[in-house]
Amino acid sequence: MPEGFSGADTAFMLVCAALVMLMTPGLAFFYGGMVRVKSVLNMLMMSFVSLGIVSVLWVLYGFGIAFGEDRGGVVGFSGKYLGLSGIGLNELWDGYGIPVTVFAAFQLMFAVLTPALISGALADRVKFSAWTLFVALWVTVVYFPVAHWVWGAGGWLFEMGVIDFAGGTAVHINAGAAALGAVLVLGRRIGFKKDPMRPHNLPLVMLGAGLLWFGWFGFNAGSWLGVDGVTAMAFVNTHVATAAALLGWLAYERIRHGSFTTLGAASGAVSGLVAITPACGAVSPLGAIAIGVVAGVACAAAVGLKYKLGYDDSLDVIGVHLVGGLIGSVLVGLLATGGVQSDVKGLLYGGGAGQLGKQVVGALAVLAYSFAASWILAKAVDLVMGFRVSEEDEITGVDRTAHAETAYDYSGTGGGRTATAPAGHTAGTISGATARDTKVDA
Repeated sequence: MPEGFSGADTAFMLVCAALVMLMTPGLAFFYGGMVRVKSVLNMLMMSFVSLGIVSVLWVLYGFGIAFGEDRGGVVGFSGKYLGLSGIGLNELWDGYGIPVTVFAAFQLMFAVLTPALISGALADRVKFSAWTLFVALWVTVVYFPVAHWVWGAGGWLFEMGVIDFAGGTAVHINAGAAALGAVLVLGRRIGFKKDPMRPHNLPLVMLGAGLLWFGWFGFNAGSWLGVDGVTAMAFVNTHVATAAALLGWLAYERIRHGSFTTLGAASGAVSGLVAITPACGAVSPLGAIAIGVVAGVACAAAVGLKYKLGYDDSLDVIGVHLVGGLIGSVLVGLLATGGVQSDVKGLLYGGGAGQLGKQVVGALAVLAYSFAASWILAKAVDLVMGFRVSEEDEITGVDRTAHAETAYDYSGTGGGRTATAPAGHTAGTISGATARDTKVDA
């Protein structure tokens, strides 16, 4: 083994990569439970196909764009990273005790998850073939370059000193802004603001949220790329911020709408996970709790904006990921203690306003680029092949029209390919801050 190699760090990072991979199926269940019966399989597939498309593109050229030799602070390029063919078997990632291939595998799982996050905003109405094209274009034009800006040596936000421990800008603001751009192209679902589009399976939502919470320990703690006190602090901060956000969302729900809902608990947890992602290596546990509470309340309030502003974000990707990512990224500039991942201090710890300004610039730059590029890409896909299914297919349900299957067999015959639910079938209700949504369709 080469000098500097760490078996402990390498094993830890492989486990973390596997945990992050699990987040994409977890997200599929989280989103799948929130849609109507007629869209469950499509929602699952929109996440799972990201595993296929992005994994291949990452090996072919994505890793090189994100982490290759810097080109003007905007993209990277290294010939040896094309196809990962020029990387030595025992070549270490610069400055760390792990092989380059382990780092590439870990970062691959981030790249897979990010476009899958966008899918929740587009539920019920997207052509599956168009979605696959959009994913391929989006990671190439948006995610890979933005990852270089934020984490790549020479990336302009990295060199500016923007702190993003595990993806508040590159993952969550990026995906949330992309979701906004795409939904403005797609338009509203049939029945938006008229039909109560309720989640069809809340236990599935809770299962998905639990898998996300579990996988997020790899997402955040693993981003230190080794095992020491910073890793432990990132782990603790991730957990307590999530717990605080769950409580904050439920408190808002109770005060605003009179109920503690399971969907609110699951959504609150995810909002905390989102918000602590950029900050988990910079703040204390008390700071993490503060970030969690702010995110839980703010995201709970933000999900209702779609009804006031008229955009149809089906599963509140904008309200949770864009808003939560902004909160976490900006609060680093206030709450960084200077005693965890670096000596950079936030405004409330005597560090002045400099870091706060950097955090705002980084967040707004990613937001603006992702929104504009995603709108253009969605518009291009729509012009080339049509991004949205026909009205008839949307009413029938994309599971049957795109996948020739249904999620549940109500016929009693044991087959699931063309079975339909009994007329009037419903599955649970939801109240509160998430009025999210919709009647359960047969």
